[in-house]
Amino acid sequence: MAGGALAQSSEITFKKSSLVVVTASREIKFDVELALNDAERARGLMYREKLGPYDGMLFDFYQDAPVSFWMKNTLIPLDMVFIAGDGTIKHVHANATPLSTDAIPSQFPVRAVLEINGGSARLLGIKPGDKVRHPIFGNA
Repeated sequence: MAGGALAQSSEITFKKSSLVVVTASREIKFDVELALNDAERARGLMYREKLGPYDGMLFDFYQDAPVSFWMKNTLIPLDMVFIAGDGTIKHVHANATPLSTDAIPSQFPVRAVLEINGGSARLLGIKPGDKVRHPIFGNA
């Protein structure tokens, strides 16, 4: 309990950026916070009570590798978009359950993960094979 309170109260300031998801029919801009190191990736979107409709967090692992996420201390449902180093979406895990400690694996080696509001990927038509444009993928 004390560790959770400490983690919640410690300040982490995330850099901000934007990215574009390119689907078969449209381009969707998201304003994102960047999780670029272990501390930022560990914190992620924990303790957030809301997320704007086109807001999210982009987790960069710097190289393609299998990764796994969980929803511990995360209060809102999230879609997790797993992205290869070339910006191709490899897998979408929809509506991750808030506060769950169940592992959510990438299923493929990925460089990055985009977390957005739960249900947004389906509503916006985001699916595997779509592309994400951002400087970390060298395509923005």
